[in-house]
Amino acid sequence: MSLTEQSIQAALQAVVDSNTGKDLVTSRSAKNIKINGAEVSVDVELGYPAKSQIEPMRQRVVEAIKGVAGVGNVAVNVYQKIVSHAVQKGVKLVPGVKNIIAVASGKGGVGKSTTAVNLALALSAEGASVGILDADIYGPSQPQMLGIATGQPESADGKKLEPMQAHGIQAMSIGFLIDPETPMVWRGPMVTQALTQLLGDTNWRDIDYLVVDLPPGTGDIQLTLAQQVPVTGAVIVTTPQDIALLDARKGLKMFEKVGIPILGIVENMSIHICSKCGHEEHIFGSGGGDKMSQDYEVEMLGALPLDRSIREQVDSGHPTVVSDPTGRVTEIYKGIARRIAVKIAEQAKDHSAKFPSIVIQNT
Repeated sequence: MSLTEQSIQAALQAVVDSNTGKDLVTSRSAKNIKINGAEVSVDVELGYPAKSQIEPMRQRVVEAIKGVAGVGNVAVNVYQKIVSHAVQKGVKLVPGVKNIIAVASGKGGVGKSTTAVNLALALSAEGASVGILDADIYGPSQPQMLGIATGQPESADGKKLEPMQAHGIQAMSIGFLIDPETPMVWRGPMVTQALTQLLGDTNWRDIDYLVVDLPPGTGDIQLTLAQQVPVTGAVIVTTPQDIALLDARKGLKMFEKVGIPILGIVENMSIHICSKCGHEEHIFGSGGGDKMSQDYEVEMLGALPLDRSIREQVDSGHPTVVSDPTGRVTEIYKGIARRIAVKIAEQAKDHSAKFPSIVIQNT
C-alpha cells in the first residue's frame, strides 16, 4: 500500500503540543510533508522559544509517523521561528525588536523586577534572543540584578547606545548612565522622555523579546509606554495579599483601557516553605491571583514561592535562572516564560513590514 500525505497528516493530528494544547495539523505547525517510497520527512515549526521541547517533540512525531503502515525511515526537523506580532494601532515597531513584553505591578515590593529579569533569562535559556529595558527611572535595579556594576554603554556612531551584556541578554537602564547614589530629581515629562530615548536610542540587535521592567503604579511612564511604545502584551505581577491585589487590578485595567493585551498574572511570594522543618505557610494569604484571573478572565501564568534564595541570587547579580538552572524555581520561571511566549505566538502577526512605503512627489 502506497503512503499518502493524508495518512501522515492523520498521524500528526494525534500529536498534541502540550504547550499550546493544539495538534500539529490544526496549529499548522507541521510543514513540508514529503513522501519518497517508504521514506517520510516533515518539518515542525514552533512559534515560541523551545530549546528544551525540540527533542521530546521530535521523538513524539517520529513515533507517530512510524505507526503508519508502510512507513520506513522517518526524518523530522523541529525548529522554532519567532516573529513580530501586532501592537497598538498607530504605533511603529522598534528597530531590531520583534516583541515587547511589559512587566508591571500596581504597587512596589511585590518582586516585579526579580520576576522580569528571571523571565528574560528564562526566555533566553529556551533559545530566544532577549533584551531587558529597565524603565524605572527613579529606582533602577536591573544593573545590580544583572551584576553589571562597572562600565557604561558605548556608542559606535555617536547617536545610538550599544546595550550592555549580561548572562547572554542585552540590557539598558538609566542606572548604567548615572552614579548609583545620584537621585533622579526629575518631573514627569523628563522621565517619559528618558524612557523613550532609552528604548529608541539603543542599538537593540535582532531581539525576539524585549522585557520592559516598569516602575510600580499607573503614572506617566506607564501611560507613555501604552501610547508610544509598541507593546505586544503585559504581565501583571502581584502577591496574594489583598492590598497588592487591589493595586494590581488597577494596573490590569489601565492596560485594558489602552488596548494592550494582558498575557496573564504571576503570583509572587505565594507560599513559604520553612527551610528548617518544611512547614508550608501562606504568609500573604492564598488564592488571590486565581481569583483575580477569574474575575478578569485572564490567565494565571504561575505562582512563585517566598524563597530566600531567590532574593540572595538576584542581589548577587546572578538571578535564579542562571544560578540554579535545573532547580524547581527555575522550572517555574521557564514554565511561565514559555506560556507567555505561546500566548504571544497565538496573537495576530505584524504585517507592517510587508507593506511598501508610498512616496508622493512632484514630477
